[in-house]
Amino acid sequence: MKIACLGGGPAGLYFAISMKLRDPASEVVVIERNKPDDTFGWGVVLSDETLTNLAANDPVSAAAIRSHFAYWDDIAVHFKGTKTLSTGHGFCGIGRKQLLMLLQERARELSIELRFQANVESVAAYAEEYDLVVAADGLNSKARSEFAAEFEPDIDVRACKFVWLGTHQKFGDAFTFIFEETEHGWVWAHAYQFDNDTATFIVECSAETWEKFGFGEMSQQESIEVCQRIFAKHLDGHALMTNANHIRGSAWLSFPRVLCKRWSYKNIALLGDAAATAHFSIGSGTKLALESAAALAELVHTEKTLEQAFARYEDERRIQVLRLQSAARNSLEWFEEVERYFDLDPVQFNYSLLTRSQRISHENLRLRDKAWLESAEGWFQETAGAPQGTRRAPMFAPFKLRDMELKNRVVVSPMAQYKAVDGTPTDWHLIHYGERAKGGAGLLYIEMTCVSPEGRITPGCPGFYAPEHEVAWKRIVDFVHTETVAKICAQIGHSGRKGSTRVGWEGTDKPLKDGNWPLMSVSEQPWSSENQTPKAMTRADMDLVRDQFVAAAEMADRCGFDMLEIHAAHGYLLSSFITPVTNNRTDDYGGSLENRMRYPLEIYHAVREVWPREKPISVRISANDWVGDKGVTPQEAVEIAKMFQQAGVDICDVSAGQTTELARPVYGRMFQTPFSDRIRNETGMATMAVGNIYEPDHVNSILLAGRADLVCLARPHLTDPYWTLRAAASLGDTVEAWPAPYQPGGDQIRRLAERAAEMAAQDRAV
Repeated sequence: MKIACLGGGPAGLYFAISMKLRDPASEVVVIERNKPDDTFGWGVVLSDETLTNLAANDPVSAAAIRSHFAYWDDIAVHFKGTKTLSTGHGFCGIGRKQLLMLLQERARELSIELRFQANVESVAAYAEEYDLVVAADGLNSKARSEFAAEFEPDIDVRACKFVWLGTHQKFGDAFTFIFEETEHGWVWAHAYQFDNDTATFIVECSAETWEKFGFGEMSQQESIEVCQRIFAKHLDGHALMTNANHIRGSAWLSFPRVLCKRWSYKNIALLGDAAATAHFSIGSGTKLALESAAALAELVHTEKTLEQAFARYEDERRIQVLRLQSAARNSLEWFEEVERYFDLDPVQFNYSLLTRSQRISHENLRLRDKAWLESAEGWFQETAGAPQGTRRAPMFAPFKLRDMELKNRVVVSPMAQYKAVDGTPTDWHLIHYGERAKGGAGLLYIEMTCVSPEGRITPGCPGFYAPEHEVAWKRIVDFVHTETVAKICAQIGHSGRKGSTRVGWEGTDKPLKDGNWPLMSVSEQPWSSENQTPKAMTRADMDLVRDQFVAAAEMADRCGFDMLEIHAAHGYLLSSFITPVTNNRTDDYGGSLENRMRYPLEIYHAVREVWPREKPISVRISANDWVGDKGVTPQEAVEIAKMFQQAGVDICDVSAGQTTELARPVYGRMFQTPFSDRIRNETGMATMAVGNIYEPDHVNSILLAGRADLVCLARPHLTDPYWTLRAAASLGDTVEAWPAPYQPGGDQIRRLAERAAEMAAQDRAV
């Protein structure tokens, strides 16, 4: 084959090497517009895993690269005058220029033609001359722009500003993060050694801080001098250096996140940053480039046609690239939003930073640095009010709201059962809630319990509006309080336009086939074309429903519930007032957020008046309608939470969506936790996190990172009422007690967990 590699960076050079190794007869040329020793940036980061992959592909270049590596095992975080050090992270760095020199030398050994200072005027012309064109021409890829209609790039320029500098200051064997507060805002640095004499020093800040400093109007030297002043105590007299040639703007950049719908067109393939970028904060851009280059070369060599090779390249590599890009996106968003975390204690701040990409979990961090994690867990327990010296996972820390004391941070989410008869809970509810109360969670929710017959979602939903309801609920609450130490919360709500529907397994939000009851809502908008149109509530209707909420709260108190939650999420009545998707009123209850919040706040204040002062009240909100700016956004959710907080709400149960059929949620692990994180750390309000949380690792990482105060799990508790006790056993926690009759089972599961942990340790040792 006759092959042209456009771009002489790591991606283009490594593809050329990989291809020539597989097909020595191929004619491979690398075309680079810069000089051989030009480079932009300082050091690059690779992992031991990447080195292993490189050695399998080309042992010669891998050995040369390895011989020039600087290794570090620690991460050091300088924050608020505190240096926090954790170990076991295993990174290695090499100068970008050194890496290029090694790859160029290897390419020449393999008779690959290298053309420097050669501009590519037309990629199409190369595609006509060569059998294969590999476009490894970087962030500003000419190939990607020339064939934009075919590759369909999506380029998202991110918020922070950064500049890539170097220094002769030594950072030893630690990847170092430095956060400094200045007169114009916070500025931070990512620093790491890549050879004996030099370190990369990336300075980053928000666009607002960048503007206040006036970096965009400074010369290179002026910009560097300001950065040197900011980080003077960490540079110890050493200068910062740049190798970029900018007169104005000081080489400051905004990171472009690049996605392409396709990576190939005819005989052209995109590679490296031309195809996809990964933020520098996880140090994986070069890893992606090298591993993708080797994979593409292998497929071009083994597949019968380029079309087949490209198809497999995209199918197989895209999964890996998207997974890494997801981690990189989590990381860059953490840095974009880092200012919300500056009120955290240095211990919690460090943990949040270490786990920001979600690639490092709680237990993975224990494997890396058990001593540091245990010290952090001890800090969390002590901060939560546990006895000094307590060493337990964060999920087993106590928590107090008003006079309600929880033994741990695990919450059984409200989950509709659809088993009530005329609003009355049955023996199903007694067994369902009783089992989950015995299962170890600190707080147990009942499902949304409706304040009136017309406020039910389905005929199977329970209520707080008839004497027989009070008798049935009191029986359940008494069982929970007599047989367990769990606390129990009553969630009250009104279905609004989503009422008069079938039970869940007969069709979610589908109207009843017969026997429908009239609906009312904020506006005359049906849930869907199949559902009936609700009546727009009058002031008299609003007074009636307010009084029904009050009566329901009074009944819940008589039943002995420890806590109350007002359901103002998921498109039910109060939620429909809050979201502009459904609220089109023109009176004092529509329009601005203040108006849309007026009625939900009226409900809260009325309920708070009758609910005992020593008992807490929560409000559940939908923090994202998932319809862009047309609905509630995460930013507006912060303002919603603030209003409830100022009114006296004790904790915000942060859910999302289910307010409109038009919603397009983005699912994933812990996918709603960022909304809780934002509200908690921008308002100081206690929050509960929900949404696809199913492992102890998830719970512990959410809590210790300060993303929520309580963690709610729904479906895991449907399949395993004893989820919390099993989690305790898996973590080696012997304090969490099983119910007395079940203690032999608890002893057995602990022994099995200990044995599994020992075997896992032996496997790791091997």
